[in-house]
Amino acid sequence: MLSVIVPVYNEAENIEPLITEIAALKSRVPILEIVYVNDGSNDGTLAALKRMQTLEPMLRVVTQSPRSGQSCATWTGVQAATQPICVTLDGDGQNDPEGIVQMFQTFMDASKKTPHVMVAGQRQKREDNILRIISSRVANKVRSGILNDGVRDTGCALKMFRRDDYLALPYFNHMHRFLAALFIRNGVAISLSPVKHRPRTRGTSKYGVMNRLFVGIVDLFGVRWLQARGKPEHLRVIEDKDA
Repeated sequence: MLSVIVPVYNEAENIEPLITEIAALKSRVPILEIVYVNDGSNDGTLAALKRMQTLEPMLRVVTQSPRSGQSCATWTGVQAATQPICVTLDGDGQNDPEGIVQMFQTFMDASKKTPHVMVAGQRQKREDNILRIISSRVANKVRSGILNDGVRDTGCALKMFRRDDYLALPYFNHMHRFLAALFIRNGVAISLSPVKHRPRTRGTSKYGVMNRLFVGIVDLFGVRWLQARGKPEHLRVIEDKDA
């Protein structure tokens, strides 16, 4: 029932420990496959993934090239997924997979009210340097004010949604930062779930403040444009048929 999607770029040191953690959850949540998307890594990431495939039958490895970024890798992983519900998380080990357990319960509870749900993980304590924490808070406040998506921490990679709902979204690079607003535009309800964030203990971060700031500003107004041109919120369609 669940596909776990993990995009990675040059995360060789984090492959084995994170896959082991995810696989350990299968007795508590119905995880049927783990899909790693290797985004053009040039270190030992692919070799580490192939080694883990011999140990973990649920693991699937998809490689895309050239390196195309997190949004494209996520889209590739969801496309490859075979299960109706997908959950995404970063491959650097900072997202604690344990959060998937509560997210799944939140997802199932919310699904009793509407068939279209996305659960957004909300990091309770950011284990990053002070510059990244402050810049993230500012960016989240600006984004939330403009898009009115009701999500405090859209940068948290832990998200759960129906595969079909995700593939119905308009694709563009960097879309992963705006998933809540894009889902809302398509009539998907958003639920929130607290998750644990951990310090990075292996490998190096691929993100900085400046390499996200300017593209984020451009994309923000692009998403606002999409919101303004979505279908009417309470659109009703009735087909008249001959007696």
